[in-house]
Amino acid sequence: MELTDQTFAKSSLRRDSGPFGRARPRWGEKILERIFAICASISILTTAGIIGVLIFETAAFFQEVSLWDFLTDTQWTPLFAQKEFGIFVLISATFLTTVIALIVALPVGLLAAIFLSEYASEGLRKALKPALEILAGIPTVVYGYFALLFVTPILKTFIPGLAGFNSLSAGLVMGVMIIPTIASLSEDAIYAVPRSLREGAYALGATRREVITGVVIPAALSGIVAAFILGVSRAVGETMIVAIAAGQNPRMTLDPTVPVQTMTSFIVQVSLGDTPTGSLEYKTIFAVGMTLFLITLGLNIGSHWFVRKFREVYE
Repeated sequence: MELTDQTFAKSSLRRDSGPFGRARPRWGEKILERIFAICASISILTTAGIIGVLIFETAAFFQEVSLWDFLTDTQWTPLFAQKEFGIFVLISATFLTTVIALIVALPVGLLAAIFLSEYASEGLRKALKPALEILAGIPTVVYGYFALLFVTPILKTFIPGLAGFNSLSAGLVMGVMIIPTIASLSEDAIYAVPRSLREGAYALGATRREVITGVVIPAALSGIVAAFILGVSRAVGETMIVAIAAGQNPRMTLDPTVPVQTMTSFIVQVSLGDTPTGSLEYKTIFAVGMTLFLITLGLNIGSHWFVRKFREVYE
């Protein structure tokens, strides 16, 4: 028993001592621990504050507008004399631009990820991946004017009836913007698949295409789907591209050639105007913001659920 106590005391001394046998100042570790805890709490408190403001202001909005009208009206005119509050008008425009963006970004991003992980050499991969991610650093206002002043005139040569503001050009450029997000995350998921799985498939006589489609992609599916959902969330929450290029004409339509107004562009319109604080028009910002928050929250929850359920763990 005495020997055990001495051994425990020596091991405790080694843990509390520096490399030269001097006692480590434990107060320094305590200070760092408090700093880390404060930094972690800031993000949590900020999120809680945002949610609290949204809930408070949205509740005030629904004291004047019924939830039924909010969900069933087919017009959105809160800034007009005849006020209508059909949120699905804005949701339909957001859905339209998001779908167009995903039609561009999902195949291009996934194919780029497959090339970087399976076909490119290590040196080429290290050069191309940062170059691809540069797209993510371009300000979205630049993308917006690029869509309005460059993409739209080109599309007009092929679609004569295309309006100056439209969801087609906004969606196409937004798809280009989210390609780095999908490509980078998908490439990370594909690259993380163990080499032994590939070698086993090659040993059975599979070609490279068969290995990619039959082994690598299924093994990395959870990470790829998570990248897709993150890209969807990015597209749903995009503001400047749709505010500049898609227009500010709220209408319930799936026609990509006409001006529309998304949820984010409406928030921009009201925020930059002369809407009095505390008015019903002002409160619509928070009702739309809460709707947008719930949509993105649902997408993130679905992403986490899918990753946990279908994630492949290899030793």
